[in-house]
Amino acid sequence: MTALELFGLLLLAALFWLWMDSLKAREACLRESRAACAAEGLLLLDDTVAVDSIRPARDDEGRLRLKRVYKFEYSDTGNNRRTGAVTLVGDRVVTFYLGPQAV
Repeated sequence: MTALELFGLLLLAALFWLWMDSLKAREACLRESRAACAAEGLLLLDDTVAVDSIRPARDDEGRLRLKRVYKFEYSDTGNNRRTGAVTLVGDRVVTFYLGPQAV
């Protein structure tokens, strides 16, 4: 096996790991979004979340992890769309944001 083939194989393995890790993080984010919307009496629109950013960050123990920010849309009245966000470091939710509520 040549060095180029080995490099290609390692690159494919890294991309596969990133894809699988991202699926796991997305599921955690979606689960958290559903639970928070249900607890607040809100509707999670489209039943989905979308990645907003991915970058390296350190967790509480100082290990290098991926910090992912996911955005989602929800409604408080059923006639509007509001944006919320969930931030994960690794597979742990560190912040959850629901925009200002209408009074």
